[in-house]
Formats: sequence, C-alpha cells, structure tokens
Amino acid sequence: MSDLPGLADRLGELARAFQAERSVADTLDAIVRAAVGTVPGADHAGVSQVENRRTVRTTTGTDRLVYDVDQIQYDEHEGPCLDALFDHLTVLVADMAGEARWPRFSARALTLGVGSMLAFQLYVDSGSLGSLNLYSRRPGAFGDVSEQVGLLFAAHAGVALAGAQQLSHLSRALDVRDLIGQAKGILMERHKLTGDQAFGLLVTVSQKTNTRLVEVARYLVDTGDLGARDRA
Repeated sequence: MSDLPGLADRLGELARAFQAERSVADTLDAIVRAAVGTVPGADHAGVSQVENRRTVRTTTGTDRLVYDVDQIQYDEHEGPCLDALFDHLTVLVADMAGEARWPRFSARALTLGVGSMLAFQLYVDSGSLGSLNLYSRRPGAFGDVSEQVGLLFAAHAGVALAGAQQLSHLSRALDVRDLIGQAKGILMERHKLTGDQAFGLLVTVSQKTNTRLVEVARYLVDTGDLGARDRA
C-alpha cells in the first residue's frame, strides 16, 4: 500500500462518521456505502449477522444483488460469508467460475453475475459481530491491496458497530427503567405503596400472568390498569 498516510486519514474520517450515526441501522448503512468507496475492486457490499445465536441474515446491503447472493448461502448452508462469519478472518473468492469449496453456492452465484467476492469477519474482543462481504461482477477484482485495506476497514467498522449496538442496548435499558418507574409511580399514588411494594406488585402480576415485567408496566402506563384478572 503506497498511500498509507492517505488511507489512515480516510479511515480516521470514516471512524468519526460512523460514530456520528444515530442508530445501528444507520451505522450499518454507512459501513457498506463506505466499503464500496474504500476497498479496491468492490462493486457492492453487505453485512451478515447472527440473530438469536442461530439465524444468519443480511442486515444491510448496497444492492439487491447482495441479498440475493447471501440468500443462496443461507439456503445452501455454505459460502464465503458464512465461513468468514464463523471460521476465518478473511475469505477470498478470486474467480467464482473456478471456485470448488462451495460448489452449490458458486454455481448459483455465477448465474447472478458475481465474478469474485471478499469477506471479512467483523470482530471485537467480546466476539464476532458478523461479516463484511464485498462483491464484484469481475473475476480477479480483489488483490492483495484489497485484502489489506479491507482488513483495516473491517477493524474500524467492527469497533463502530459494537459501539452503536452498546448505545442501542443502553438506550433500551433506560427506556425500560423509565417505563417501570412510571408504572411504580402510578401504583404508589393510587394505593399509597412504597416503591418496593409497588415493584413487588408488578413482579407478582408478571409471574401470575406469565407476562414480561416490562409488558405489565407498559400496559399499566398505557391503560391505567394491571389487567382484569388481577385488579382484585
């Protein structure tokens, strides 16, 4: 890589841009758009992630082609994105026509016009976040420079995505805390209870109705009622 200072500046700018995004979805979209403009050879980009510890899905992509190619991998249970996600840091498909590692996938990907692919694991200390997948309609589109730039880009993208997810989790946790606080306040005012007593009542209703505590609280805040079965 002859332009290391320029690349470092570019990645620094991207890192700041990723942090400025307002949500996980916005961060993902910014990552794939930037990948196409940063990694040599990339025509399209997407991100695959594991949901509920077992289901893999494409959470963002720059083109319909990304979703179609990824779906082939999920259907056939093989392909470069899955290998990058679960096993390897980087997976290169230099020429889809000669690819023998995933015969079912490569045959179907060729029919969609994919000539080569490059996939990177998005990884932070706490574990794998997914894979960044790059697609080209030309065979041989990704060389050594593509891999080196892509690894650096994926490292920055992984940190940005992890940060966005942590902020999202924190925001949801604060929302839940506020909701339960509002429900407790209603019960404390209505029945002259202490904070602990009001919380205990919410927990009791949750257990008796087999309903999540946050849903019991939301129902009370929205309707002013704990539920017909438990009003007595």
